[in-house]
Amino acid sequence: MDISPLRRHCISPPPPRPLSALPRLSVSLRRSPWLASSFLSIHRRRNLCCASSSSETLVEEGRRHGEAIVSKKGDEEFGDLKSWMHRNGLPPCKVMLKERPSHDKKHSPIHYVAASEDLQAGDVAFSVPNSLVVTLERVLGNETIAELLATNKLSELACLALYLMYEKKQGKKSFWYPYIRELDRQRGRGQMAVESPLLWSESELDYLTGSPTKAEALERAEGIKREYNELDTVWFMAGSLFQQYPYDIPTEAFPFEIFKQAFVAVQSCVVHLQKVSLARRFALVPLGPPLLAYRSNCKAMLTAVDGAVQLVVDRAYKAGESIVVWCGPQPNSKLLINYGFVDEDNAYDRLVVEAALNTDDPQYQDKRMVAQRNGKLSIQTFHVYAGKEREAILDMLPYLRLGYVSDPSEMQSVISSQGPICLEILSYDDALRTSSSLSLSLSLRTCVLVRQSALLNFMLQVSPCMERAVLDQLADYFKSRLARYPTTLSEDESLLADPTLNPKKRVATQLVRSEKKMLTACLQAAVDLIDQLPDHTVSPCPAPYAPIFK
Repeated sequence: MDISPLRRHCISPPPPRPLSALPRLSVSLRRSPWLASSFLSIHRRRNLCCASSSSETLVEEGRRHGEAIVSKKGDEEFGDLKSWMHRNGLPPCKVMLKERPSHDKKHSPIHYVAASEDLQAGDVAFSVPNSLVVTLERVLGNETIAELLATNKLSELACLALYLMYEKKQGKKSFWYPYIRELDRQRGRGQMAVESPLLWSESELDYLTGSPTKAEALERAEGIKREYNELDTVWFMAGSLFQQYPYDIPTEAFPFEIFKQAFVAVQSCVVHLQKVSLARRFALVPLGPPLLAYRSNCKAMLTAVDGAVQLVVDRAYKAGESIVVWCGPQPNSKLLINYGFVDEDNAYDRLVVEAALNTDDPQYQDKRMVAQRNGKLSIQTFHVYAGKEREAILDMLPYLRLGYVSDPSEMQSVISSQGPICLEILSYDDALRTSSSLSLSLSLRTCVLVRQSALLNFMLQVSPCMERAVLDQLADYFKSRLARYPTTLSEDESLLADPTLNPKKRVATQLVRSEKKMLTACLQAAVDLIDQLPDHTVSPCPAPYAPIFK
């Protein structure tokens, strides 16, 4: 099998060959997958010869389906992805490819990697040689340039996407044709057969109304646009790409929407390798994601070893069972944007709460200094982890109390305080019980020692009315965030009970439901602390320079 032009800069170089033609593609542009449509050049180059045979093209499954697949003749010629890999150096392994139906019957089934025999924890499921792995070092042909680009204007994902888009122009002449064909089939869909919100329509993004993820998706799309505008930099700097395609300037060859589809598809399958050079840390590994499913409670990872990338399983599998890998400590919002799914058992799921000291406060600079001395910033981000909402509230309270200090003498007391205080008080509850027993009705000294919280190195004189004001502000903040969602938790549950629910709406509803659960738990924690105050009749103190929630 002719594996050029890849080997010119990846493996062992064969004799040079002329640039291949841009294959004619018969696709429906209305809903075609990124790789099947990404090579409709805006400008055909006179220097490129035209494809002369329909056997050199991809054909569509049916115009009404709008999804391109490889012809039966192509399947017979190349076999499946795993067969191609074995022919090109993949050693015997303990996995096979299986398929599950897509949620949308118009689309091809999703392939996935399953155990071909019973496996035990610690078994090597497969070991993919580096000759079958795409990295930035390989794409650009120079590690120095790869590192320069990756740390300057362009992400590794953008470079990898551009490379695959150019490789697709080779059609069946590309060494990577069988792998690209598999990515065509997946269409950038993750294990739930759902595309990233980066490819959703405006009306579909409305499923995420109320969630910060909607703004994150729109911001990420803008970032992809900025990277698209820098693609020509890669082309000019990467000798391998420039020499191979001297007449195809990227931004002229590929429209932005096609590049975005390619970027998202690469994002859904790229692997982050550890303990390798910067130019090799992001890799495209056939048999890796999206053929491998991600799971948050899994510890198995694709690992770089001598000359290969291997997977050692972390649990036992029966023959035929789908194999899973760890997706890293990512919250569900990132899982949805990156891979198109939500993990309802995600121990790393979290919300972000951003608070800031009031810059109009005459004592702002002093408060900023105290916050920095205790490991916090003038604009501070707090992470609320699922199941640990109360701990997050306790972590926020000292910072918020600092913002409420208005008396200059109290501020000086805070500034002069040194080291941890009240080490005998281990919780908010203990502080309240201690203060109550001492009958400190006018001055509630709530020095709270929560382990690993650096901000608790100072103690504030907090009156009951000030503590009530702080907790009321917290409670109002969580109420306002919950009010942004158009549905309630019970309505979300009803939606998810519907087996016919649109897959995109399903994953969006799973996400907003998890966010609402965390916000509701935070609100309940704040209310519980209010209920523990010794005097429930006290009105909150006025707060002219209260901290600001973003």
